[in-house]
Amino acid sequence: MPANLTPVYYEAEDRFRKAATNEEKIAALEEMLSVMPRHKGTDGLRADLRRKLSQLKKAATQKKGGKQVDIFHVPCSGAGQVVLLGLPNTGKSSILATLTKAKVVVADFPFATQVPVPGMVRYEDVQIQLVDMPPITADYSAPGQVGTYRNCDIIAVVIDLSQDIEEQCLVLLDFLESRKLLMDEKTPAVDAQGNILGKKAVCFCTKADLAPEGTFEFAKKSFDKPIEYLRLSTQTGEGLDRLGGLLFRQLNILRIYAKPPGKPADMESPFTLPVGTTVQDLATAIHRELAQKLKSARIWGTGVYDGQSVHLTHVLHDRDIVELHFA
Repeated sequence: MPANLTPVYYEAEDRFRKAATNEEKIAALEEMLSVMPRHKGTDGLRADLRRKLSQLKKAATQKKGGKQVDIFHVPCSGAGQVVLLGLPNTGKSSILATLTKAKVVVADFPFATQVPVPGMVRYEDVQIQLVDMPPITADYSAPGQVGTYRNCDIIAVVIDLSQDIEEQCLVLLDFLESRKLLMDEKTPAVDAQGNILGKKAVCFCTKADLAPEGTFEFAKKSFDKPIEYLRLSTQTGEGLDRLGGLLFRQLNILRIYAKPPGKPADMESPFTLPVGTTVQDLATAIHRELAQKLKSARIWGTGVYDGQSVHLTHVLHDRDIVELHFA
C-alpha cells in the first residue's frame, strides 16, 4: 500500500537530513510523525521513525536516581498549559514569581532558569498552568526544549520593552518559524488528517515601567503576527490583572458545573472543556463507559430556561450547570 506522504512531511524529512543537532532532529521527527497519514501503508515507516525518535530523546535526558528522566517533559495540569519563550533577562521568571507560588530564580544575570518551572495562574475559578523556560539566543536553545513547546497549548512569547525589540523579534520569529511551531498562514493548527501542527501564541511585553513611549506599538509592529499582545510590568502591576482572562480566551475553553440529580451543583470545581462541547461530550469526559448509558440531561444556563431538558447533541456554553441522567 502506498504511503501517500504529504509535501509537509517531505519538508520535515529534508530538515531531519540537514539537522546539525539532536534537538533539530527530534523536532523534525516529531513533525514527520504528526503529519504522516495513518493507514497500513505507513505502519512500518512510523515504527522506524519512533525508534529513531526514542534513541535521540535518550541522548537528551539526564540520569536521576539511576533512571532516565526527560527534564523538558512537563505534564499538563489545570485547564491548559502555557509555556513562556524569550531571550535572557526579559522577565519570564518575574511573571511566574508574581502570579504563581512556583519557586523560581529571579536574577539579573542570564540563564538563571535552566530547566522548566511550572506554576498555576488562577483565573476566577480556573487554574491555568504557566511554565517558565530556559532562555533562547540566536545561537542556542537547550536540547529537548522544542519538545516542551510542541506539546503545550499556547506559546507565550516574551518581549522586553526596555531592550532591543527588533533583535528580540528576529530571534524569536526565527526560532518559531524554523521549527514550524507557530500557527499562521503557512502552518495551520491541524492538517487534513487532524494531526496537530502549529501552536497558538500570545505576546507578553514586559518591563513596561522602563519603556519609552511608543515601544509597545513598536513591538507589535516588529513581531507582526495576528495574536493578542499584553503590556506588563511586574513592578507596577500593569496588565497582570488581565493576563488570566487573556489566556482563558485563547485556550478556547468553557466551564461546566456538574449537578447530581436532587443535589446542589458543584460550583467549586468546574469541568473545563473545548468550546463546542456537547452534553454527550461532557458525559464522556466524566466517565467514558458510563457515557454510553446517558439517557437525558437538564441545563441551567445560556439559551435555556432553568432546568430545561435538552438533547444529547445540545452545545454547551460557559458556566452552564448540567444535570445528567443515566439509564
